[in-house]
Amino acid sequence: MKHLLPKLLIFMIILLTAPSAFAEQTKQNTSELAHEAKSAVLLERDSGKVMYDKNSHEKLPPASMTKVMTMLLIMEALDEGKIKMKDKVRTSEYAASMGGSQIFLEPGEEMTVEEMLKGIAIGSGNDASVAMAEHIAGSEEEFVGRMNEKAAELGLKDTSFQNTTGLPEKGHYSTAYDMAIMAKELLKYDRITKFTGTYEGYLRENTDKKFWLVNTNRLVKFYPGVDGVKTGFTNEAKYCLTASAKKGNMRVIAVVFGASTPKERNGQITKMLDYAFSQYQTYPMYKRNQIISSVKVNKGQNKKINLVTSEPISLLTKKGENVESVKKEIKQKGDIHAPVRKGTELGTLILKKDGKVLQESPLVAEKDMDQAGTWTLFKRTISDWTKWNE
Repeated sequence: MKHLLPKLLIFMIILLTAPSAFAEQTKQNTSELAHEAKSAVLLERDSGKVMYDKNSHEKLPPASMTKVMTMLLIMEALDEGKIKMKDKVRTSEYAASMGGSQIFLEPGEEMTVEEMLKGIAIGSGNDASVAMAEHIAGSEEEFVGRMNEKAAELGLKDTSFQNTTGLPEKGHYSTAYDMAIMAKELLKYDRITKFTGTYEGYLRENTDKKFWLVNTNRLVKFYPGVDGVKTGFTNEAKYCLTASAKKGNMRVIAVVFGASTPKERNGQITKMLDYAFSQYQTYPMYKRNQIISSVKVNKGQNKKINLVTSEPISLLTKKGENVESVKKEIKQKGDIHAPVRKGTELGTLILKKDGKVLQESPLVAEKDMDQAGTWTLFKRTISDWTKWNE
Protein backbone atom coordinates (compact mmCIF):
# COMPACT_ATOMS: atom_id res chain seq x y z
CA MET A 1 0.00 0.00 0.00
CA LYS A 2 2.89 2.34 0.90
CA HIS A 3 4.37 1.78 -2.58
CA LEU A 4 1.05 2.41 -4.31
CA LEU A 5 0.49 5.88 -2.80
CA PRO A 6 3.16 7.71 -4.84
CA LYS A 7 1.88 6.09 -8.07
CA LEU A 8 -1.69 6.98 -7.18
CA LEU A 9 -0.64 10.56 -6.50
CA ILE A 10 1.13 10.83 -9.87
CA PHE A 11 -1.93 9.39 -11.61
CA MET A 12 -4.20 11.96 -9.95
CA ILE A 13 -1.91 14.83 -10.96
CA ILE A 14 -1.91 13.66 -14.60
CA LEU A 15 -5.69 13.25 -14.56
CA LEU A 16 -6.25 16.74 -13.19
CA THR A 17 -3.75 18.56 -15.40
CA ALA A 18 -4.40 16.75 -18.69
CA PRO A 19 -7.52 18.73 -19.75
CA SER A 20 -5.82 22.09 -19.18
CA ALA A 21 -2.66 20.86 -20.88
CA PHE A 22 -4.71 19.71 -23.88
CA ALA A 23 -6.53 23.04 -24.00
CA GLU A 24 -3.21 24.88 -23.88
CA GLN A 25 -1.81 22.69 -26.65
CA THR A 26 -4.91 23.30 -28.81
CA LYS A 27 -4.63 27.04 -28.20
CA GLN A 28 -0.97 26.94 -29.16
CA ASN A 29 -1.71 24.92 -32.30
CA THR A 30 -4.43 27.31 -33.50
CA SER A 31 -2.26 30.35 -32.74
CA GLU A 32 0.22 29.04 -35.30
CA LEU A 33 -2.32 28.70 -38.11
CA ALA A 34 -1.70 32.17 -39.57
CA HIS A 35 1.11 33.60 -37.46
CA GLU A 36 2.77 35.22 -40.49
CA ALA A 37 -0.35 37.09 -41.68
CA LYS A 38 -1.52 40.53 -40.60
CA SER A 39 -5.03 39.16 -40.10
CA ALA A 40 -6.94 35.96 -40.80
CA VAL A 41 -10.22 34.20 -40.17
CA LEU A 42 -11.62 30.71 -40.67
CA LEU A 43 -15.35 30.00 -40.78
CA GLU A 44 -17.81 27.36 -41.89
CA ARG A 45 -19.93 28.62 -44.77
CA ASP A 46 -23.43 27.41 -43.91
CA SER A 47 -23.46 28.27 -40.21
CA GLY A 48 -21.08 31.24 -40.38
CA LYS A 49 -19.37 29.95 -37.24
CA VAL A 50 -15.81 31.20 -36.72
CA MET A 51 -13.27 28.47 -35.99
CA TYR A 52 -10.16 30.66 -35.94
CA ASP A 53 -9.58 34.40 -35.67
CA LYS A 54 -6.54 36.63 -35.84
CA ASN A 55 -7.18 40.40 -35.92
CA SER A 56 -10.11 39.65 -38.22
CA HIS A 57 -11.67 43.11 -37.78
CA GLU A 58 -8.53 45.09 -38.62
CA LYS A 59 -9.12 47.40 -41.59
CA LEU A 60 -6.65 46.62 -44.37
CA PRO A 61 -6.42 47.05 -48.17
CA PRO A 62 -8.06 43.98 -49.79
CA ALA A 63 -6.44 44.35 -53.23
CA SER A 64 -8.18 42.14 -55.83
CA MET A 65 -10.19 40.32 -53.16
CA THR A 66 -12.46 43.34 -53.76
CA LYS A 67 -13.73 41.35 -56.73
CA VAL A 68 -15.54 38.98 -54.34
CA MET A 69 -18.11 41.75 -53.92
CA THR A 70 -17.99 42.57 -57.64
CA MET A 71 -18.79 38.95 -58.46
CA LEU A 72 -21.50 38.85 -55.79
CA LEU A 73 -23.41 41.70 -57.44
CA ILE A 74 -22.99 40.04 -60.85
CA MET A 75 -24.39 36.75 -59.51
CA GLU A 76 -27.29 38.59 -57.85
CA ALA A 77 -28.15 40.28 -61.14
CA LEU A 78 -28.07 36.89 -62.89
CA ASP A 79 -30.22 35.29 -60.19
CA GLU A 80 -32.79 38.07 -60.44
CA GLY A 81 -32.93 37.80 -64.23
CA LYS A 82 -31.62 41.34 -64.81
CA ILE A 83 -28.82 39.98 -66.98
CA LYS A 84 -28.13 36.64 -68.67
CA MET A 85 -24.91 34.69 -69.21
CA LYS A 86 -25.17 35.08 -73.01
CA ASP A 87 -25.75 38.86 -72.93
CA LYS A 88 -23.12 40.83 -74.82
CA VAL A 89 -21.09 43.35 -72.79
CA ARG A 90 -19.36 46.20 -74.61
CA THR A 91 -16.01 47.50 -73.33
CA SER A 92 -15.74 51.25 -72.86
CA GLU A 93 -12.58 53.32 -73.32
CA TYR A 94 -12.44 53.70 -69.55
CA ALA A 95 -12.78 49.95 -68.83
CA ALA A 96 -10.09 49.15 -71.39
CA SER A 97 -7.72 51.64 -69.75
CA MET A 98 -7.50 49.77 -66.44
CA GLY A 99 -4.00 48.84 -65.35
CA GLY A 100 -2.86 45.94 -63.20
CA SER A 101 -4.15 42.43 -63.91
CA GLN A 102 -6.30 42.39 -67.04
CA ILE A 103 -7.58 40.32 -69.93
CA PHE A 104 -6.56 43.09 -72.39
CA LEU A 105 -10.01 44.15 -73.54
CA GLU A 106 -9.98 46.68 -76.36
CA PRO A 107 -12.35 49.69 -76.56
CA GLY A 108 -15.54 48.55 -78.25
CA GLU A 109 -14.76 44.84 -77.82
CA GLU A 110 -17.69 42.68 -76.81
CA MET A 111 -17.75 39.57 -74.69
CA THR A 112 -20.60 37.69 -73.07
CA VAL A 113 -21.34 38.01 -69.36
CA GLU A 114 -20.07 34.43 -69.01
CA GLU A 115 -16.75 35.31 -70.65
CA MET A 116 -16.37 38.47 -68.56
CA LEU A 117 -17.07 36.51 -65.38
CA LYS A 118 -14.46 33.99 -66.47
CA GLY A 119 -11.97 36.82 -66.94
CA ILE A 120 -12.72 38.21 -63.47
CA ALA A 121 -12.79 34.94 -61.51
CA ILE A 122 -9.84 33.19 -63.17
CA GLY A 123 -7.71 36.02 -64.55
CA SER A 124 -8.61 38.76 -62.03
CA GLY A 125 -9.29 41.12 -64.93
CA ASN A 126 -9.62 44.73 -63.78
CA ASP A 127 -10.88 45.69 -67.24
CA ALA A 128 -13.56 42.98 -67.15
CA SER A 129 -14.65 44.09 -63.66
CA VAL A 130 -15.20 47.67 -64.79
CA ALA A 131 -16.93 46.58 -68.02
CA MET A 132 -19.39 44.46 -66.01
CA ALA A 133 -19.94 47.27 -63.50
CA GLU A 134 -20.84 49.66 -66.34
CA HIS A 135 -23.08 47.05 -67.96
CA ILE A 136 -25.07 46.45 -64.76
CA ALA A 137 -25.16 49.92 -63.20
CA GLY A 138 -24.34 52.33 -66.03
CA SER A 139 -21.08 53.49 -64.47
CA GLU A 140 -18.40 52.21 -62.14
CA GLU A 141 -19.30 54.93 -59.61
CA GLU A 142 -22.91 53.76 -59.45
CA PHE A 143 -21.82 50.14 -59.14
CA VAL A 144 -19.41 51.00 -56.30
CA GLY A 145 -22.33 52.65 -54.53
CA ARG A 146 -24.23 49.38 -54.82
CA MET A 147 -21.20 47.49 -53.47
CA ASN A 148 -21.21 49.66 -50.36
CA GLU A 149 -24.98 49.31 -50.02
CA LYS A 150 -24.62 45.52 -50.17
CA ALA A 151 -21.86 45.63 -47.55
CA ALA A 152 -24.18 47.61 -45.26
CA GLU A 153 -27.02 45.17 -45.94
CA LEU A 154 -24.74 42.32 -44.84
CA GLY A 155 -23.90 44.21 -41.65
CA LEU A 156 -20.26 44.80 -42.63
CA LYS A 157 -19.21 47.88 -40.69
CA ASP A 158 -15.49 47.75 -41.46
CA THR A 159 -15.62 47.80 -45.26
CA SER A 160 -15.52 50.72 -47.68
CA PHE A 161 -15.15 50.38 -51.44
CA GLN A 162 -13.90 53.07 -53.82
CA ASN A 163 -13.61 50.91 -56.94
CA THR A 164 -14.55 47.50 -58.34
CA THR A 165 -11.02 46.22 -58.82
CA GLY A 166 -9.03 46.65 -55.60
CA LEU A 167 -6.48 48.99 -57.14
CA PRO A 168 -4.99 51.17 -54.36
CA GLU A 169 -7.19 54.12 -53.47
CA LYS A 170 -7.66 56.18 -50.31
CA GLY A 171 -10.61 55.00 -48.23
CA HIS A 172 -10.71 51.55 -49.88
CA TYR A 173 -10.47 48.89 -47.17
CA SER A 174 -12.02 45.77 -45.67
CA THR A 175 -11.28 43.11 -43.05
CA ALA A 176 -10.71 39.37 -43.00
CA TYR A 177 -14.07 38.81 -41.30
CA ASP A 178 -16.00 41.05 -43.71
CA MET A 179 -14.35 39.39 -46.68
CA ALA A 180 -15.34 35.96 -45.35
CA ILE A 181 -18.97 37.09 -45.03
CA MET A 182 -18.93 38.41 -48.61
CA ALA A 183 -17.59 35.03 -49.77
CA LYS A 184 -20.26 33.29 -47.68
CA GLU A 185 -22.91 35.28 -49.53
CA LEU A 186 -21.30 34.74 -52.94
CA LEU A 187 -21.13 30.98 -52.45
CA LYS A 188 -24.92 30.83 -52.12
CA TYR A 189 -24.84 30.87 -55.90
CA ASP A 190 -23.65 27.41 -56.90
CA ARG A 191 -22.70 28.48 -60.42
CA ILE A 192 -19.90 30.75 -59.23
CA THR A 193 -17.54 27.85 -58.42
CA LYS A 194 -17.68 26.85 -62.09
CA PHE A 195 -15.53 29.95 -62.59
CA THR A 196 -13.62 30.39 -59.32
CA GLY A 197 -12.82 26.67 -59.19
CA THR A 198 -11.38 26.48 -62.72
CA TYR A 199 -7.59 26.42 -62.84
CA GLU A 200 -7.10 27.34 -66.49
CA GLY A 201 -9.18 28.30 -69.49
CA TYR A 202 -9.28 30.42 -72.63
CA LEU A 203 -10.92 33.56 -73.97
CA ARG A 204 -11.32 34.52 -77.66
CA GLU A 205 -10.89 30.83 -78.48
CA ASN A 206 -11.96 31.04 -82.12
CA THR A 207 -9.81 34.03 -83.01
CA ASP A 208 -6.17 34.78 -83.65
CA LYS A 209 -6.14 36.55 -80.24
CA LYS A 210 -6.73 33.42 -78.19
CA PHE A 211 -5.99 34.29 -74.56
CA TRP A 212 -4.86 31.78 -71.92
CA LEU A 213 -6.15 32.21 -68.38
CA VAL A 214 -4.46 30.66 -65.34
CA ASN A 215 -6.12 30.96 -61.96
CA THR A 216 -4.20 33.22 -59.58
CA ASN A 217 -5.34 30.87 -56.78
CA ARG A 218 -2.95 27.93 -57.19
CA LEU A 219 -4.66 26.02 -54.36
CA VAL A 220 -7.47 25.28 -56.83
CA LYS A 221 -5.04 22.84 -58.42
CA PHE A 222 -2.98 21.74 -55.44
CA TYR A 223 -5.43 21.41 -52.51
CA PRO A 224 -8.26 18.87 -52.97
CA GLY A 225 -11.64 20.54 -52.57
CA VAL A 226 -10.56 24.16 -53.09
CA ASP A 227 -12.88 25.85 -55.60
CA GLY A 228 -12.44 29.56 -54.93
CA VAL A 229 -12.57 32.34 -54.29
CA LYS A 230 -10.13 35.21 -54.97
CA THR A 231 -6.50 36.20 -54.49
CA GLY A 232 -5.17 39.73 -54.10
CA PHE A 233 -1.85 41.54 -54.26
CA THR A 234 -0.58 45.10 -54.23
CA ASN A 235 2.61 46.49 -52.73
CA GLU A 236 0.51 47.97 -49.95
CA ALA A 237 -1.73 44.94 -49.27
CA LYS A 238 0.94 42.25 -49.80
CA TYR A 239 -0.35 38.74 -50.57
CA CYS A 240 -3.99 38.05 -49.70
CA LEU A 241 -6.43 35.23 -50.34
CA THR A 242 -10.06 34.46 -49.66
CA ALA A 243 -10.26 30.69 -50.19
CA SER A 244 -13.10 28.22 -50.14
CA ALA A 245 -12.91 24.44 -49.93
CA LYS A 246 -15.49 21.69 -49.69
CA LYS A 247 -15.10 18.15 -48.37
CA GLY A 248 -18.17 15.99 -47.95
CA ASN A 249 -20.97 18.15 -46.52
CA MET A 250 -18.65 20.80 -45.12
CA ARG A 251 -17.65 24.02 -46.88
CA VAL A 252 -15.01 26.21 -45.27
CA ILE A 253 -13.90 29.78 -45.97
CA ALA A 254 -10.38 30.87 -44.99
CA VAL A 255 -9.06 34.43 -45.39
CA VAL A 256 -5.51 35.75 -45.08
CA PHE A 257 -4.43 39.39 -45.33
CA GLY A 258 -0.87 40.67 -45.65
CA ALA A 259 1.32 37.59 -46.11
CA SER A 260 4.88 38.32 -47.25
CA THR A 261 5.01 35.82 -50.11
CA PRO A 262 2.58 33.66 -52.13
CA LYS A 263 4.12 30.58 -50.48
CA GLU A 264 3.42 31.93 -46.97
CA ARG A 265 -0.12 32.90 -47.97
CA ASN A 266 -0.92 29.48 -49.43
CA GLY A 267 0.78 27.68 -46.54
CA GLN A 268 -1.30 29.48 -43.93
CA ILE A 269 -4.54 28.93 -45.83
CA THR A 270 -3.63 25.24 -46.09
CA LYS A 271 -3.04 25.01 -42.33
CA MET A 272 -6.43 26.57 -41.61
CA LEU A 273 -8.24 24.28 -44.01
CA ASP A 274 -6.48 21.21 -42.58
CA TYR A 275 -7.46 22.30 -39.08
CA ALA A 276 -11.11 22.81 -40.00
CA PHE A 277 -11.55 19.48 -41.76
CA SER A 278 -9.70 17.51 -39.07
CA GLN A 279 -11.44 19.05 -36.04
CA TYR A 280 -15.00 19.85 -37.15
CA GLN A 281 -17.98 18.35 -38.90
CA THR A 282 -21.25 19.72 -40.25
CA TYR A 283 -24.81 18.43 -40.21
CA PRO A 284 -26.75 19.69 -43.27
CA MET A 285 -30.26 20.77 -42.26
CA TYR A 286 -31.76 22.57 -45.28
CA LYS A 287 -30.83 23.30 -48.88
CA ARG A 288 -31.08 26.76 -50.43
CA ASN A 289 -34.57 27.57 -51.80
CA GLN A 290 -36.19 24.82 -49.70
CA ILE A 291 -39.80 25.60 -48.76
CA ILE A 292 -40.15 26.04 -45.00
CA SER A 293 -43.59 27.64 -44.53
CA SER A 294 -46.03 30.07 -46.12
CA VAL A 295 -47.37 33.45 -45.09
CA LYS A 296 -50.54 35.43 -45.88
CA VAL A 297 -50.25 38.26 -48.42
CA ASN A 298 -52.90 40.97 -48.37
CA LYS A 299 -54.42 41.73 -51.80
CA GLY A 300 -52.07 39.34 -53.55
CA GLN A 301 -52.86 37.26 -56.64
CA ASN A 302 -52.76 34.30 -54.26
CA LYS A 303 -53.67 34.36 -50.59
CA LYS A 304 -50.30 33.01 -49.46
CA ILE A 305 -46.70 32.93 -50.60
CA ASN A 306 -44.11 30.27 -49.81
CA LEU A 307 -41.14 31.16 -47.64
CA VAL A 308 -37.90 29.47 -48.67
CA THR A 309 -34.38 29.33 -47.26
CA SER A 310 -32.09 32.02 -48.63
CA GLU A 311 -28.95 29.90 -48.17
CA PRO A 312 -27.86 26.36 -47.31
CA ILE A 313 -28.22 25.75 -43.58
CA SER A 314 -25.99 23.40 -41.57
CA LEU A 315 -24.96 23.03 -37.96
CA LEU A 316 -21.28 22.93 -37.04
CA THR A 317 -19.90 20.78 -34.22
CA LYS A 318 -16.59 19.42 -33.03
CA LYS A 319 -16.03 15.93 -34.37
CA GLY A 320 -17.88 13.36 -32.27
CA GLU A 321 -20.62 15.72 -31.07
CA ASN A 322 -24.21 15.30 -32.26
CA VAL A 323 -27.15 17.61 -32.94
CA GLU A 324 -30.00 15.58 -31.51
CA SER A 325 -33.02 17.43 -30.11
CA VAL A 326 -32.59 20.48 -32.35
CA LYS A 327 -35.89 22.35 -32.63
CA LYS A 328 -37.11 24.60 -35.43
CA GLU A 329 -38.78 27.95 -34.79
CA ILE A 330 -40.20 30.21 -37.50
CA LYS A 331 -40.78 33.93 -37.11
CA GLN A 332 -42.85 35.53 -39.85
CA LYS A 333 -43.47 39.17 -40.66
CA GLY A 334 -47.07 40.26 -40.32
CA ASP A 335 -49.25 42.54 -42.45
CA ILE A 336 -47.57 41.77 -45.77
CA HIS A 337 -49.08 43.53 -48.78
CA ALA A 338 -48.70 42.77 -52.49
CA PRO A 339 -46.74 43.31 -54.62
CA VAL A 340 -43.95 41.11 -53.22
CA ARG A 341 -40.71 40.52 -55.07
CA LYS A 342 -38.85 37.21 -55.17
CA GLY A 343 -36.12 37.11 -52.51
CA THR A 344 -37.78 39.65 -50.20
CA GLU A 345 -37.05 38.74 -46.58
CA LEU A 346 -40.34 37.82 -44.91
CA GLY A 347 -39.26 35.75 -41.91
CA THR A 348 -36.52 34.03 -39.97
CA LEU A 349 -35.73 30.37 -39.37
CA ILE A 350 -34.29 29.76 -35.91
CA LEU A 351 -32.66 26.50 -34.82
CA LYS A 352 -32.44 25.87 -31.08
CA LYS A 353 -31.11 23.21 -28.75
CA ASP A 354 -31.96 23.18 -25.04
CA GLY A 355 -33.31 26.70 -25.41
CA LYS A 356 -30.05 28.02 -26.88
CA VAL A 357 -30.12 29.58 -30.35
CA LEU A 358 -27.74 27.69 -32.63
CA GLN A 359 -28.44 29.54 -35.83
CA GLU A 360 -30.72 32.13 -37.42
CA SER A 361 -31.25 32.46 -41.17
CA PRO A 362 -33.52 34.67 -43.32
CA LEU A 363 -36.58 33.21 -45.03
CA VAL A 364 -37.48 34.87 -48.32
CA ALA A 365 -40.32 34.96 -50.84
CA GLU A 366 -40.14 32.03 -53.26
CA LYS A 367 -41.33 34.10 -56.24
CA ASP A 368 -42.87 37.40 -57.30
CA MET A 369 -46.47 38.08 -56.37
CA ASP A 370 -48.36 40.99 -57.94
CA GLN A 371 -51.50 42.62 -56.64
CA ALA A 372 -54.74 40.86 -57.41
CA GLY A 373 -57.14 42.48 -59.84
CA THR A 374 -60.45 44.01 -58.73
CA TRP A 375 -62.47 41.04 -60.00
CA THR A 376 -60.24 38.54 -58.14
CA LEU A 377 -60.53 40.53 -54.91
CA PHE A 378 -64.34 40.75 -55.35
CA LYS A 379 -64.68 36.96 -55.84
CA ARG A 380 -62.40 36.35 -52.85
CA THR A 381 -64.53 38.64 -50.66
CA ILE A 382 -67.73 36.86 -51.71
CA SER A 383 -66.13 33.46 -51.09
CA ASP A 384 -64.91 34.49 -47.61
CA TRP A 385 -68.32 35.96 -46.78
CA THR A 386 -70.07 32.74 -47.86
CA LYS A 387 -67.76 30.57 -45.72
CA TRP A 388 -68.27 32.89 -42.76
CA ASN A 389 -72.04 32.51 -42.98
CA GLU A 390 -72.20 28.74 -43.45
